[in-house]
Amino acid sequence: MAPLASLGALLMAASVAVASYSNRPSYIGRDTFAAPYDQSFQEGYSILKHIGGLGPYSNRMSFGIGRDPPDSCAVDQVIMIRRHGERYPQGSDAGKINAALDKLYSSGKTEWKGDLTFLNWWKYYVDSEGLYGLETETGPYNGLLTTYKHGAEYRVRYGHLWDQKHNKTVPMWTSEFERVVQTARKFGEGFFGWNYTNSVSLNVISEGVKMGANSLTPVCTADNSTKTCDNLSHDLPAFRVAADRFNKQNSGLNLNGTDIFYLMFMSAFELNVRGYSDWIDAFTLDEWKWFGYTQDLQFYYCAGPGDPFYKAVGSVYANASLTLLNQGPKKAGPIFFNFAHDTNITPILAALGIASPSEDLPLDKIPFPSTYEIGNIMPMGGHLTLERLSCNATVATEKGTYVRVVLNEAVVPFTSCQDGPGFSCSLSDYTEMLNKMLPDFTSECKIKSSLPQHLSFWWDYNKTSEYNHQTAEYIPYQGHHFV
Repeated sequence: MAPLASLGALLMAASVAVASYSNRPSYIGRDTFAAPYDQSFQEGYSILKHIGGLGPYSNRMSFGIGRDPPDSCAVDQVIMIRRHGERYPQGSDAGKINAALDKLYSSGKTEWKGDLTFLNWWKYYVDSEGLYGLETETGPYNGLLTTYKHGAEYRVRYGHLWDQKHNKTVPMWTSEFERVVQTARKFGEGFFGWNYTNSVSLNVISEGVKMGANSLTPVCTADNSTKTCDNLSHDLPAFRVAADRFNKQNSGLNLNGTDIFYLMFMSAFELNVRGYSDWIDAFTLDEWKWFGYTQDLQFYYCAGPGDPFYKAVGSVYANASLTLLNQGPKKAGPIFFNFAHDTNITPILAALGIASPSEDLPLDKIPFPSTYEIGNIMPMGGHLTLERLSCNATVATEKGTYVRVVLNEAVVPFTSCQDGPGFSCSLSDYTEMLNKMLPDFTSECKIKSSLPQHLSFWWDYNKTSEYNHQTAEYIPYQGHHFV
């Protein structure tokens, strides 16, 4: 047992330590301190990670790599492709959603009980057919606002690449679908601010098959098999459990697993409109996990690495961006902002080998762990950013040019190439890697020789601001040069 004098010295030392620590904001009591690092990490339990690409944007779960450039590096070129912002359901989905709702209301219930008690006051959030397919303008997750904010955030991150002093016009490119065009405009307003109108030349690229490889939305005409996609089931055991629960709580209901799927599908979009949904808590986390997996399967087999042709589709963008990176900012330009659909970006990820599982996703069970989770890969507003880094030498790396891939604001290193600062890949190794792994789009997809054989609009683009704002009519870029 310690002598009293020694014990007194220890107490004095402890009191000094407490006094020195008490100025920190984490101090909450005489003998208790708040943990300086959060230990809960609830990302996996967030509903935003289990609704696929249907609901609000969320950053990708990271690998713990700093998002800012490494200390020895500066970004000298950025190439981004972004999905449109949060939206309403598609018009093509309205019939299936309404069929599930009609099945509820046709039961004649006047008082809802159990998990469906909220139906006593709940109303469907689409109050006009004209809203289907559009980006949302209400709630904390509304698509136009989140897109504008993203542009403003990238202004802080990449604003040094914009040459305001010499008033150089910056081209941006968007596919021609209305909500994607609106996304490009809102992003541009966020990035360029009040200079947007005079500083940007927005190019609207046709989504037609006649564009061949010169497209943000290339189509593989040789890919005519939809067998797996057509047979993906929405009537899963987990959904039948939910249907049975609702049916027992409210006599007279006769819901089935498919009804449950479309009610869950509908509620994901409600988050885009209202920011919340009473439907979310009507289902268990296990049921949401299964719902998210249905979306993983849909993208994997229908617009991702599970379709043998989609790597070739994604190679169009991957190859063209590789050319930009090698030309560099002085020859090609420093800023390339592009806007398209989710199913145009997931093929690029497949081509780059990002998030691609080593085996096909099973149709009857969820693989744990899974590298292909669409809620983490391509939510509303999902985006893929390529950074060209100019780096000084460090004790571990050489001076040179490196490439980083950033998916939804998380740095994603390549397993086979991370020789640069911040787990980046040297441009020379990145070039060699892609030249070995990328297939040829025109030959694999049997693109007619009369159609464009490569992407050229990044070098041959419209230099006017004619389409920066809504006009009565616009003519999408068709491959000719604008003055």
